[in-house]
Amino acid sequence: MSSLKFGTSGLRGLVADLDGPPAYAWTRGFVSHLERSDQTGTRTVMIGRDLRASSPAIAARVAAGVKDAGWTPVSCGALPTPALAMAAMARGAAAVMVTGSHIPDDRNGLKFYSPAGEIDKADEGGIRLAHDDLVPQVREASHALSEGEIEDISAEAIEAYVARSVDFFGPQALMGLRIGVYEQSSVARDVLTAILAGLGAETAGLGRADRFIPVDTEAHRPEDMELIAAWAEEYGFDAIVSTDGDADRPLVADETGAILRGDVLGMLTARHLGLPTIVTPVTSSSAIERSDFARKVVRTKVGSPFVIAGMAEALRAGHKRIVGFEANGGVLLGSDVSRDGRRLAALATRDAALPILSALAEAAAANAPLSSVTASLNAGFAAADRLKDIPAEASGPFLERLAGDEAYASELFSPVGAIAEIDRTDGVRTLFENGAVIHYRASGNAPELRCYVEAPSAEEAAQRLAWGLETAKRAVA
Repeated sequence: MSSLKFGTSGLRGLVADLDGPPAYAWTRGFVSHLERSDQTGTRTVMIGRDLRASSPAIAARVAAGVKDAGWTPVSCGALPTPALAMAAMARGAAAVMVTGSHIPDDRNGLKFYSPAGEIDKADEGGIRLAHDDLVPQVREASHALSEGEIEDISAEAIEAYVARSVDFFGPQALMGLRIGVYEQSSVARDVLTAILAGLGAETAGLGRADRFIPVDTEAHRPEDMELIAAWAEEYGFDAIVSTDGDADRPLVADETGAILRGDVLGMLTARHLGLPTIVTPVTSSSAIERSDFARKVVRTKVGSPFVIAGMAEALRAGHKRIVGFEANGGVLLGSDVSRDGRRLAALATRDAALPILSALAEAAAANAPLSSVTASLNAGFAAADRLKDIPAEASGPFLERLAGDEAYASELFSPVGAIAEIDRTDGVRTLFENGAVIHYRASGNAPELRCYVEAPSAEEAAQRLAWGLETAKRAVA
């Protein structure tokens, strides 16, 4: 049975199940769905990829699938996912990004974009149906088109993405800041450096890798935390920044080496850009509702398609200044922003650059350390991590019992306190009378059970997370 399935953002699975005919077949299914649903645009598909070892070969299968469907494939090479989405939407083209984001190198995936932008859950169902219809015809398809065999606009797409940020924030925005760029295997490592330099910052590259490193911006790897803390102490940067593999999720550490939570970056972005309508999943901090800049907060399931749907609903309801973000830090700009005669166009797909730049610009404008700017949010303390190798067959029964059996939940959580409310929007988010939060949900991208906690102090959050993970480990054993 194939491991390929749609998760929180795109199709993901083992490389062994995607490379070759499957990548070709899913591409044919994608194009067929666009035709069936009258979303053809210019009948062009722009193709991008991350820096995984398997991505070039898979991108070649995608290109062949596009051409054989009668459409035009255009290569954008290795570039950030938001740069690909921006370039495709500007040209009325569809797009496919070959990436597994932050998951291990033995896995990969495809992110699909219609000419209007990132696909939604209804599109996913349509692609799946079209794919299943076509599989008997293309099961043995083995041909491929390399990047050198089709039109390539990678330089143009990257240049436009860099200009987007530099033109809006301005060449003096980060003047005087020294920023370390943790390059690892992020596809944005050179692009991010170019943007920061274009805004006046002094940059230094750190930790460049020649193999893929699965950096998770939400459940941080201990080795990444240790590296960043050591660099902060040794070099005295104002901040250290990075992204996940395809650059739709940011990683930002302050001058002490402390990594900022993704939802904190989202809050800083909303405040800096003056966007009072916030759409965010239930995994983001409850501090958002308590903030003095959020006028309307819409909570969704985890995954950019749900956030996009929430932003569209907010727009229909008459809200005009809208931002979406997730606990992983990816920010989706739901409406245009104008400031000092400059305009930043809406980009309703996850972007790592915007939250990074908003946080740094806040610190530069205030002439204050990033840690001080972050503290001014009063965002409280939260932590998150995951249990690996927990398939849905194991996590599902645990979550179902936790959601439906009040006596079981009360007994399980008795060391934490009395339960005030249980939110079942996505997984099981339990709020306690003492203000604590413990949230379990199965990952949509990998066989993992994730745990998110909120607590009055960093120490208590760490303790509660350790307890939550150990408790879940026993429950699913």
